[in-house]
Amino acid sequence: MECFELVPRGPFSLRAAAGFGFGPNEGRPPEFDGVLRYAFAVDGGCGYAGVELRQQGDDQPVLVTAHGDGDPQTVGGQVARVLSLDHDGDAFLEVGQRDAVIGGLQEAHRGVRPVLFFSPYEAAAWSVISARQRGIPAATVRRALCERLGRSFELEGHREVAFPGPEELLNATDLDIPGLNGEKQRRLREVAQAGAEGLLDASHLQSLGPDGAYLAVQRLRGIGPFYATLIVLRGSGFADALLPVAESKVLAHVAHFYGLAEPPTLERFAAMAELWRPFRTWTTVLLRLAGDRAKDR
Repeated sequence: MECFELVPRGPFSLRAAAGFGFGPNEGRPPEFDGVLRYAFAVDGGCGYAGVELRQQGDDQPVLVTAHGDGDPQTVGGQVARVLSLDHDGDAFLEVGQRDAVIGGLQEAHRGVRPVLFFSPYEAAAWSVISARQRGIPAATVRRALCERLGRSFELEGHREVAFPGPEELLNATDLDIPGLNGEKQRRLREVAQAGAEGLLDASHLQSLGPDGAYLAVQRLRGIGPFYATLIVLRGSGFADALLPVAESKVLAHVAHFYGLAEPPTLERFAAMAELWRPFRTWTTVLLRLAGDRAKDR
């Protein structure tokens, strides 16, 4: 067991991160009890980690208790990327100073930062699993793979199971799980092969830049522009990437918050987003989250 701190630069709320809710969650995230628990395959295929995350108060250091065989420095860097603590939140506030709409949303959702998949590899695997099967059924398939091939951790009274790393998926003799047909099994093994070769490492995709990363992940069977966006924006940790394809919910929320008569075209959205550099990804995620929550009220 290793204990260390991650010190946020700028506003950050662990409670807000716990309530982020996306991707492979089975329904809404559980009520936050003061501890955020994660289990995941460590970057680079270097074992597994289970972490307990605590924060004494908003903007305070995040206290990390790490279990497993992963190198603590690697685990810490991965957790920082997942929580977007690897960027300066104070610099993000400058976007709100240039754009009053974003400034208002930052104030209303203080301390919110994008919460990512544990790796682009896991984001790609989720893309395969959830294709034509989103929500709880897809989460059930993912959970079955975790139970069969991953590694479990007891974290502050709760059992968390990590999604299997690339080698475990490649070496699995049986992926016959309800909801995972033969074609999805083939696609999942292709994702695992790419992961084992380092092609889905966050560091590799970041070295390509957003545009290069979009093209690279679309070489995988079954990954088109929509899922490429998920992998690159929600798996790789780019703070400043632009939507390459129209996402109807985001554009609808933009129309709502900016008082537009109709959702903007992707071209107009790109022009509006110039004010948001170098945090276009973060701003897009904030718009999506704020719009979804406003709609749920």
